[in-house]
Amino acid sequence: MASNDNAKPEGEAGEEKISTAETAEPAKATEEAAPGAAEAAETELADSAATAIAALEAEKAELKEQLLRSLAEVENVRRRAQRERENAAHYASEPLAKDLLAVRDNLCRAVECVSAEAAEAEPQLKALLEGVVMTEKGLSEAFARHHVEIIDPLGEKFDPNLHDAMFEVPDSSQPAGTVAQVIEVGYRLHDRLLRAARVGVVKAAPAVADAASSAPPAGEATEEEKPGGAEGAAKPGQQIDTAV
Repeated sequence: MASNDNAKPEGEAGEEKISTAETAEPAKATEEAAPGAAEAAETELADSAATAIAALEAEKAELKEQLLRSLAEVENVRRRAQRERENAAHYASEPLAKDLLAVRDNLCRAVECVSAEAAEAEPQLKALLEGVVMTEKGLSEAFARHHVEIIDPLGEKFDPNLHDAMFEVPDSSQPAGTVAQVIEVGYRLHDRLLRAARVGVVKAAPAVADAASSAPPAGEATEEEKPGGAEGAAKPGQQIDTAV
């Protein structure tokens, strides 16, 4: 009878069964622990993603703020440059205009110094005067073309922003604060003052001030309104008859 050489002893078979059972138990434990580890890994991944998203949102907000600041700064620079260009266009003739103010003043003084009678008596003086008048007129027209306004405030209300008061003039025919005399006209380029007009201003009448100072206080009767008037006022030692 042939013997089965491939047959394992009973002891060996038992050991194989035991080792298989021992290997199956850790695998089963790993399978049971796998769901918990996966959940922990997913939670950790979600936390990392949330942290990364928060960091990106903060960086986005910071970059947006920097962009807005840069745009605001660029806009301010643009407006400043535009304002400087406008000022340069408006007031480009200011230095030249200031230099020509005295020239026009001298021309006007030369015209005022020659009377009409003297000009009629001397033909050459008359021709010279006409030339000076034409020169002054041409200069005034050039001023007007370049927006240089002549300030001649005779008879107007005194304005400290445009006029420079040199003295006061007693004149009861005009209200106080009126420009009664112009010593030197002023000039203005657009809304910028080149030179204030030098003027004499009407001062308040002293009679008005004296009347105001001598007036009795409100509610106090005058001497005429007192009983007996000024003449009927009681003298020392005299008795007043108050019987009606």
